[in-house]
Amino acid sequence: MSGTAIVTGASGGIGRAVARRLARDGFAVVANYAGSASRAEETVAEIVASGGRAAAVQADVASAADVERLFKTAVDMFGSVHVVVNCSGIMPLRPIAGGDTEAFDKVIATNLRGTFLVLAQAAQHVESGGRIIAFSTSVIAKAFPTYGPYIASKAGVEGLVHVLANELRGRNVTVNAVAPGPVATELFLSGKTEAQIEQMRKLPPLERLGQPDDIASIVSFLAGPDGAWVNAQVLRANGGFA
Repeated sequence: MSGTAIVTGASGGIGRAVARRLARDGFAVVANYAGSASRAEETVAEIVASGGRAAAVQADVASAADVERLFKTAVDMFGSVHVVVNCSGIMPLRPIAGGDTEAFDKVIATNLRGTFLVLAQAAQHVESGGRIIAFSTSVIAKAFPTYGPYIASKAGVEGLVHVLANELRGRNVTVNAVAPGPVATELFLSGKTEAQIEQMRKLPPLERLGQPDDIASIVSFLAGPDGAWVNAQVLRANGGFA
């Protein structure tokens, strides 16, 4: 495959795995990051060392101006945009009863507003035959305590995906979401005890946590020729977690 892929949140975790996989698939990768410049540059250096093309571009997905600049930079660098994967996300856990509006607003700003802004730019720039991929979560089906803000943001993401797929009718562009279960990333592991992690590990019938490369493989499928007939869907890549 060839073309350009923008991957947000590419400095670590799932985003980094997705950036590396799409580079192996033949895409030139624009690796977006919010604050971890050194880690994003590591991602780029790894891709380039393997013979791929990549560049790191800073942008806060919650900022309309930053997201617009991200897409403009991608076009200036590589000429066009064929795949957009929005991996950026945060997951502070707070009980609803606590009324922590600051944490809630931050999650909504990054996860939902950020997705809205990235999808909006993707809808304007992605070429015919292109792919737009957002990220939801399989934890929506579990409704665990303290996940309220996170689940609210991701439920909104799924709604945006379905609507945008319809809005792009006739453009030959697919819009889908990937909804991982528990994945062994810094985002997931942070703030959890070993007992909590072990409990999560045992929930899927496959009895393990997902790995970032598991999810990158799903993105690769959606971005590649075999995923061309999948549109307006949420793929729950979770080992049977939900």
